[in-house]
Amino acid sequence: MTFFAPEPAFTHGSAPRTAVLLCNLGTPDAPTPSAVRRYLAEFLSDRRVVEIPRLLWWLILHGVILRTRPAKSAKKYASIWTAEGSPLKVWTEKQAKLLGGYLGERGHAVTVRYAMRYGNPSIASVLDELKAQGVTRVLILPLYPQYSGTTTASVNDAVYQWAQRTRNLPELRFVNRYHDDPGYIGALAKRVEDHWMAHGRPDKLVLSFHGVPQRTLMLGDPYHCECLKTARLLGERLALRKDDMLVTFQSRLGRAEWLRPYTEPTLIALAKSGVKRVDVMCPGFTSDCLETLEEIDLEAREAFLHAGGTEFNYLPCLNDQHEWMAALSAIAIQHMQGWPTTAAVDPGALEAQRQRALAAGASA
Repeated sequence: MTFFAPEPAFTHGSAPRTAVLLCNLGTPDAPTPSAVRRYLAEFLSDRRVVEIPRLLWWLILHGVILRTRPAKSAKKYASIWTAEGSPLKVWTEKQAKLLGGYLGERGHAVTVRYAMRYGNPSIASVLDELKAQGVTRVLILPLYPQYSGTTTASVNDAVYQWAQRTRNLPELRFVNRYHDDPGYIGALAKRVEDHWMAHGRPDKLVLSFHGVPQRTLMLGDPYHCECLKTARLLGERLALRKDDMLVTFQSRLGRAEWLRPYTEPTLIALAKSGVKRVDVMCPGFTSDCLETLEEIDLEAREAFLHAGGTEFNYLPCLNDQHEWMAALSAIAIQHMQGWPTTAAVDPGALEAQRQRALAAGASA
């Protein structure tokens, strides 16, 4: 039997309202073993993330991983934690604020919120808030450019689970991918070009994407292909030769075969072969986080330099970059076509909204 959550008071004749919900992976509430344990328990219990028999995985997760990994991971989180909190949450929150301003500049009066697939604020809790505010249409916009069953589909699962207990559903739309969106590719290229303008070109540009098990590719997940397409389009935009750039995959978990080549071993091999300078960027992450700031900018850097490399440059994620926010707003507008999003806006109020959004981004 399905039990529906109590509905907020319904007012007949109320004007339809539209919202965009940015969804990111998530983060612990604090860089402590207990907070990390709660986060990992939710994350690693997702059937989309770990696709092995439930009983076996339950024994491994609760008998080994959640007993040993939280303390180690908490130290890593502590190394990149900021005064404002988790970098992933800080950047995601700023992206939501900026997106509202960018959409407002284009004449779209929509509510923009953010939520996390794991941790807080949860997707269900934010959808509850939007519904209570009278929102009748919601665009679900994951901050994952490349589609994967382990990420994008899991976000959709969380929305569907919320929908199962909601009687009067808002109209829902989902953005599955934008790995080849010209604005997104242009924002990546601008990040690289700005760095090269200031520091010159490296021996190799390494594009490190988050890894997934190799079997997901064999089962039909398009993630690997979409990562390679992003890399190809970026290389073409930068007019790179084939040997100027490498695609690698990071964040391997467990002993199973994951997408290759692996990032850190590749960097070590490059250094040992005589490559002196590498620039590394992570196009699959739109916000800097543990996997970019600690795994790449700290651990991978140390591995490359220890193996004989002399210069390692990490290029930050898109974060609040203007070109990225403009691209994200264009993606949102494209997927909201046909919905009532325009409203008469006082120019003075619009400019004030824009300045507030820019100030929020500049405070990083």
